[in-house]
Amino acid sequence: MSTAWLFDSRAVEYDSWYTRHRITAENEARLVVDMLRDAPTPCMEVGVGSGFFAQRAGCVFGIDPSLEMLRIALDRGIEVAVARGEALPVRSLSLGSILVVVSICFMNDPHRMMEEAYRALKPGGVMVICIVPKESPLGRYYSTLADKGHPYYSHARFISIASLVEMAREAGFTVDSIKATITYMPWERERPEEPRDYTGKEGFACIRLIRGE
Repeated sequence: MSTAWLFDSRAVEYDSWYTRHRITAENEARLVVDMLRDAPTPCMEVGVGSGFFAQRAGCVFGIDPSLEMLRIALDRGIEVAVARGEALPVRSLSLGSILVVVSICFMNDPHRMMEEAYRALKPGGVMVICIVPKESPLGRYYSTLADKGHPYYSHARFISIASLVEMAREAGFTVDSIKATITYMPWERERPEEPRDYTGKEGFACIRLIRGE
C-alpha cells in the first residue's frame, strides 16, 4: 500500500524535523555527502522527500510519490517528478549515481527498486542507500514505537544491514563500503559526529554500492 497520502498530509511537519534536530540532521547529511564523494554524475535521489539530502549531496533530480513533499524539494532547487523507486522514469544506463535515504523502508518492493537502479545506472555507477538499521539500538527503539502506532514508523519495514547487502548482491551490485553515524538516542543530547565504519551500534548507516561494468 502506498504511503504517499501520509507524507502529503504531513509534509511541512516532516520537513521541520531537519530544523528541530539540526545537529542530527547535519550528522546524517555529512555521512551522505561522504558516501557520494567522487561518485559519477548525474545523481538522482529516489524518495527525495523534501530535498534536504539531495540539496547537500548535489543530486540535481529526485522522485517521490508524495506531491506535497516534492513541492518543498522544488523550492530547494531540485528537479522533481512524481514516481516510485520500483519504476524509475529514466533511460537505462543514464545515471551516474543514485541516493536512497530511508525511503527503501517504505517501498512496496525494495528488490524491484534495486533492479531498477541497476538498470538506470551507467557501468561503474554508484548507489548509496541509507537506513536506520533494524539491529541497531535506534532501530529497535523505532520498532517499539511502530508497534504502538507511530504515524511514520508504523508504516515502515525496518531492514538489517545484512538483508540490505543480500538484496544488493542479488541485484548485481558490489558492496564498496558501509559507514554510519548517530551513536546517541533521541532522548539524549545531540552532538556533532563524523562518519565511521558501521559497528552495529549506530542509528544511521549508509552502504555504498557499485554497479558492474
